[in-house]
Parts: sequence; structure tokens; C-alpha cells
Amino acid sequence: MTTSTNLPAGVPGALAVSATPEGGAVAARGVSKSYGRGETAVHAIRDVSLDFAREHFTAIMGPSGSGKSTLMHCLAGLDSVDSGRLWIGGTDITGLPDAELTRLRRERVGFVFQAFNLVPTLTAEQNITLPVALAGGTVDVDWLQQISSTLGLSDRLSHRPHELSGGQQQRVAVARALLTRPDVIFGDEPTGNLDSATGAEVLSLLRRSCREMGQSIIMVTHDPVAASYADRVVLMKDGELVGELEQSTPDAILGALAQLGA
Repeated sequence: MTTSTNLPAGVPGALAVSATPEGGAVAARGVSKSYGRGETAVHAIRDVSLDFAREHFTAIMGPSGSGKSTLMHCLAGLDSVDSGRLWIGGTDITGLPDAELTRLRRERVGFVFQAFNLVPTLTAEQNITLPVALAGGTVDVDWLQQISSTLGLSDRLSHRPHELSGGQQQRVAVARALLTRPDVIFGDEPTGNLDSATGAEVLSLLRRSCREMGQSIIMVTHDPVAASYADRVVLMKDGELVGELEQSTPDAILGALAQLGA
């Protein structure tokens, strides 16, 4: 494997950036984001250009303060950038009016967070279909049944969150993210509140959603074991991309992070 020029020696991977974002799930070109001004400014991400292929599972990792969460928030349209351009499913989201950006996130982006973010008074099925209901849309019942079956939720749809285990609640969150067939699902430490066995179960389901449902997933995590479920691990340090690993093991990921000071 090759080594990128700004990656510490011994860390494999080279960041490949295509000329255009056409055909990909998400793309960034020359994206930068800072907080504050003058000498106190924090440069969270610096001139990042990156492509995320469709039907792939990508993990973003780096030391604390590396900019991985900021990058995810910008890619998802949850935060604006100072410079550069961003695309979701071929749509340039840079500078989109708030109403259009909100609609795009609702219809074409899914989210799975560390907190399950389920409404306690609603059943699992109602939580899954809530975004469609809020948008005034119509639920594709066949697709709902397929997702529920794949995620092992068919016999839990009438249960409320307090009647479900942590793993089942996160599966409901994954099902909710999948329901609209989004261009991409963003995961922010999606297994952070789960024990190792349940976390492995959820990560396997995310990976299966790529293989069997054609889903694209971008996940931020600090856990090398979680990242090893991804097809690709993008490494960041000090707001910059410094390399990547493909189809890697927890030990190899841990070694790469150690060289980055994580």
C-alpha cells in the first residue's frame, strides 16, 4: 500500500480525489471552516477535498480536535463552511437557502446519533415513519416491511422505546434513517451508548445496509473496532486529511491513530 506525503511514516493509504463529484454520494472541494477570529480563531477543517462513493461505508477518525465531527456536520449540511463547495447526491448544497437545505436533509439524508433520539410516547413503527409523517409524505409500506425484517424489528413495531433494549432502539433509529432511501446516512458515534456485543450487532446491520440495500454511510467514530466494519477509514489531524485505510483491522487502525497522536 502507498503512503500519502503528509502522513506519518508507516501509515498506509493515499487520499484519492476525483476531478468531479458526479455519481458520488457526497463530495467536498477545498472546504475550510473556522470558529472565532484573529489570533483566537480555531481552524477546524482546512482545505478538505474528498469523495464518498455510493454504496460504501466510510469511517472518519482522528485525535480529539482533529476536525472529524466538524467535517461531518458540514458534509451533512448541518453547519456552513467558510470556503469551498459541498455536494450531496450531485446537488451543490453550498449556499442553499435554509428552507431548501432543510428539505434536502429531510428527504435525502439520514442520521443515526449516539443518542437514539426516539419519541418515548410513539411506537417503534411510528418513530420509524415520523420524518415521512412530518413531511406530509406517504410511507412505502413494502419498503418499511423489508427494512423491519432485515433489521429484526418485525415483532417489535408496536413496542414503545422503554419496552426495547438499547440495541433494538438503535435499530429503530437505523430503520428511520433508511426509510426515505437517502443518498447518504451520517452516523455520529452510533454505538457510543451500546455495549460491545450490541454495538457489533448494529455495525453489522449498517454494513449489511450497504451490501444489501445499496446504502451509503459516513460515520464518525473514535473506536478502531467500530471503524473496522467500514470499507474505508479516512484519517484526520489538525483539520486536515492525512491518509486513509481500506478494509483494515482494528490493530492496523489503532496503529495509524497512535502515529497521529490519538
